[in-house]
Amino acid sequence: MLSPDMQRLEHIRDYCDEIQKTIARYGKSFEIFDTDADYQRSVSFCILQIGELSGKLSEEFRRETAGRIQWGPIKGMRNLVAHSYSSMSRDIIWETAVMDIPVLREFCSEQLKNCQ
Repeated sequence: MLSPDMQRLEHIRDYCDEIQKTIARYGKSFEIFDTDADYQRSVSFCILQIGELSGKLSEEFRRETAGRIQWGPIKGMRNLVAHSYSSMSRDIIWETAVMDIPVLREFCSEQLKNCQ
């Protein structure tokens, strides 16, 4: 059985996968993302969930992995999406989805592989 931190990483990886599937479905184009509210909501929801899960990782785990993943900004992004969605910059959401999410997904996959 996976530890609680690894279970959360598994869920974070799954949300990363959902973002990547959504991008594949709609197209890897900011112009499409910028004009499609469903596309924006789908990606934003996953980012929100990732931030929520990251906040529940143990302090020890976050401290040990802080050199690879910046957990504070991930949680901060969750707060922005949750509380400032209507004024949230679509550029920032898009950049997070295409630049940061693949890195986070790879990190989660490595951690999960190493714990088996």
